[in-house]
Formats: sequence, C-alpha cells, structure tokens
Amino acid sequence: MDFELRRAREKLEKEQKDRKEKAKSRLERERKAKLEANRHREAIESAQRSRRIHAMEAQIKAEQQMEETIFAGRGISFNRVLEAVPFEGSGDKIKLPPSCFNELSEQGAFDKGPLHFQLSVAHQDHESTHGSTHAGVLEFTADEGTVGIPPHIWNNLYSKQDPNTPLVEVKYVWLSKGTYAKLQSEELGFSDIPNHKAVLETTLRQHATLSQDDVLTVKHGVLTFHLRVLELKPSSSVSVLETDIEVDIMGPDSLPEKTTQHVLKPLTFGKSESGIINEGEYAYYKFSIDDDTWKIIALGDVEIEVNLDSESNGDTDLYLSRHPLLFPNTHQHGWSSHDMGSKCLVLGSKDHTLGPGSYSVGVYGFKGTTKYNVSVTIKDTSKSNVGQQPMSSSSDGLTSTADTVECGNCKHYIPVRTIALHEAYCRRHNVICQHTGCGVVLRTEEVKNHVHCVKCEQAFHSTEMEKHMKVFHEPLSCACGVVLEKTQMVQHQSSECALRLVTCRFCGDMVQAGSLAVDARDRLRGLSEHESLCGSRTAPCDSCGRAVMLKEMDIHQVAVHQKN
Repeated sequence: MDFELRRAREKLEKEQKDRKEKAKSRLERERKAKLEANRHREAIESAQRSRRIHAMEAQIKAEQQMEETIFAGRGISFNRVLEAVPFEGSGDKIKLPPSCFNELSEQGAFDKGPLHFQLSVAHQDHESTHGSTHAGVLEFTADEGTVGIPPHIWNNLYSKQDPNTPLVEVKYVWLSKGTYAKLQSEELGFSDIPNHKAVLETTLRQHATLSQDDVLTVKHGVLTFHLRVLELKPSSSVSVLETDIEVDIMGPDSLPEKTTQHVLKPLTFGKSESGIINEGEYAYYKFSIDDDTWKIIALGDVEIEVNLDSESNGDTDLYLSRHPLLFPNTHQHGWSSHDMGSKCLVLGSKDHTLGPGSYSVGVYGFKGTTKYNVSVTIKDTSKSNVGQQPMSSSSDGLTSTADTVECGNCKHYIPVRTIALHEAYCRRHNVICQHTGCGVVLRTEEVKNHVHCVKCEQAFHSTEMEKHMKVFHEPLSCACGVVLEKTQMVQHQSSECALRLVTCRFCGDMVQAGSLAVDARDRLRGLSEHESLCGSRTAPCDSCGRAVMLKEMDIHQVAVHQKN
C-alpha cells in the first residue's frame, strides 16, 4: 500500500514539474515575442523618423544650395547636369545647348557681364585628383543634354582615364577679377623662353577664368609646358577678362626623372662642362652677354670663344644661336662648326649678328657615342695686337719688290739671290693644285689627300669629304615641304619659311610667321597674318584715352597728336 502511494506521489510531482516548465517556457516565449515586437516597432519608428530627418535635411540643403547659387550668381539661378562631350579647342570656354541661352537670357545674365560657370563632376564613381573647375562660354550650339568640353577643362575635371559616366554639373557663378596669380612650372626651362610672360599672356587670352590647382598648358613652338595654379587673389577662382594680373612663376620643386623636351643648361664663362652625347642626339647649353661685356666686345678688345673638345673616337658638331632661337640644329642656327675633332667658334665685334642677350649652344652627336667638353671664354685681343712687327724679309710670302722675283712653281716672291736654290727645292717637293680658283701649294705627300667637292668646289682633306657631303649637300626637308641643302635651308628657315617662329610686334609672343596679311593695308605695313589679327585688338591711347587698334596706334599718334 505504501509503495503505491509513493509511486502516485512521484507521478504527481513529475506532472506538476512538467506543467511548471511548460508554463515557464510559454512565459519566456511570450516575453521574447513582446521584445521582438517592441524592437520591430522601434525600428519602423526609427526608419520613419530617419526618412523625415533626411527629407528635412535634403530640403534645407536644397534651399541652401539655391541660396548659394543665387548669391554666387548675384541673383541668377542656373544649375544643369549635362553629359560631357569633348571637342578640340583651346582655352577654357565650353559649349552649351540653346536652351541654356534662353534660361540665362530670361534671368538677365547677359546684362551682368561675361558669363562664368562652375563645373563639377557629377555621379563620380572613380577617384580623381580634380573634380571642379571654372569656365567661360564659347557658344550655345551644343546638342540638348550635353556640354562641349575643351581639353583644358577635361584634363582638370577628369583623370587620364576617361570617365565611365561623364556627367558634369554646370552652375552659373559670378567671379571677381583676378589681381595676383602664383604659378609653378612642372617642367624645366619655361623661364628660358624669351619674354615668357608674354607667351603666358597669349595663352591666357584664350581663357576666361583661373581656378586654384588647375593646370595650364602653354605651348611655345615645339615645346609644351604645364603650369599649376598655386595661389590666386582675391579668391581661389577669378576672372581673367579685362584685368591686369600680377604673375609670379616658380620652377619645379624637383628635377624631372625623365623628360622628352630639351633643356638649356647654364654655361659660365671660363668654366668647362662635360657630357656624353649619342649619335643623332642634341645637348644644349646657354650663356648670356650682358651690356658691360658687350661694350668691351664692341670696342674690339675681347672676343667670345666657344670651344668643343671631343675625348673619344666619335665626332660632334657645334651649333650656336641667339635667342629667340632656343635650340639650334642642322636646319636652324646662327653659327656652326663641322670640323673634325675639336671645334671653335670665335665671335667678335665684326659679327653684325652679335649683341647683348642670351645665346644657346648645341652639341650634336654626328657619329658614335662621344665624350665632350664644351666651354665659353672671353679672350682678350688687345694685348695680342700690341708689339706685332712686320713679317721678316726672309718669309716666303714677300710681295713684289726690286730685289725679288716670282717663283715659277709656287708663285711666291723670293729674293733674287736665293731664287735658283728655292726653285730647285720647290719643284722637287711642292705641287700646285691645278683646280680652278685653288692654287694651293701642297707638299708632294699631301697631294693625294687634297680633294675638292664636286658641288661647291671647296678644298678638303680626303678624310673630311664624307662628312662635308653629308652635312652640306645631303637634302634636308623643311616642315613646310621644301627640300634644300644645308646652307639654303638655314637661309630658308631664318627668313622665308612660313612656319618659322617670329616675335609678334604687338603681343611679344613667338608665333609662326605664316603668310602675309589678307588686308592689303596690313600687307603694305609688312604685317604677317598673325600680326594682322593680333594688331586688331584695341588699347587706350596714352594721350587721349581713346580705344585704338594696336596696328593703327602709330598712325593715330601722328594724325591726332602730331607725334612721331
């Protein structure tokens, strides 16, 4: 009996325990469900609250952007997102669609002066070092939904790789006129360009704006320089239209590891510079003649000597030019030397092309790899002319006198007392070159090496003939299509070639000479095609303040103000 009661009690306790555990589990599940429901409700409320906040922030931001746009545009609100389409052009002026013209015109933007726009990369999925710049407008002829971007703007907006989605945000802004710009050249040699600030000014005429961190591309003949904008005043973006800007230009922070452009290395008078030149390559140096040195040269007391010494089996050529010709070569140079071995150019007061200024020295590798030394020295000639005596009467170069007679072989005048002995010796050891116009007296052993060029009839040593033919008589091609020999080519490129660089009398820049002006009056003035266009710009007269074309300023001064 006790056993059954015990079993019944254990069974009851077990059932009660199970019911308690089930009840506890049910309560735990209900608690967790309640917590999950609360979290879900809070998440929904948080998301709704976040959306309301984002909407309010977006509205506030849009209102701020609208206010900023109106403020930046001085009351004009213009903002478009357009697809960027590159086009070949110069400067920073973009092409907009006609609808932009209508929108800007309705707001009176054209009454507020030149149009300036801020361009920013929109929906940019790739990293770029530049994402914003400023521009002017060229014309309103682009297709709807697009904006024409010139290379300058494209390179400053995007990286070297083309963007996947070239969308650009174009916003009208008002820019103050610039007063100061600090630029840094990424290449060496920009300051070597004659009147380099005039070259920069010519480039800036094609621009309407400048923005900090932008890179300007300046071209001068075959040279290309990139100038980074480091600092601008009065703001980080300025207008460059109808304003005078003070410009400071810095050189690169470090020397480029490798450059494809020639660089002028400085030469100091009396100090030699060495180098190694390969066949077909050029190395360039520069030196300057100041006013004080030129005064001494003009008096005939000193001469300038440019020496080139080779130290190996190769051969070099020496070229020299006066600036603005920066890099003399086979086609263009002022002076040259093609002698075998060492070379020397002597410049003195009798050289009419010499004067104060900067000069370039070009070393050309004619054959093989050559180690060389180049130097520029000032040689005093005043002392060498003092104390010189007339030639001795025993010299073979005597002139005809009563006591001399002409040698039948060498044609020199010899004293009568020694003529028989001289002729006997002369006929055995000396030979006269029979070439027309030569008549050089040669030693018998030198006759076989004395040759004349079949084209120019100049006399040379036989070992020099190959180089002479290659340098002076091998046809050279000019970029304008003319094919000439060296002497004619130098003359052609210095005074005749339409592609030669000349200094514009109005802007001071080095430009291609081009053809004569289209206007007959400009042709009578001797203006080139570029000068005819460049001289059409107006400037205020210093006397009356009237705006006069640059090319007619002289006539205006004479006709109106009676000035020569």
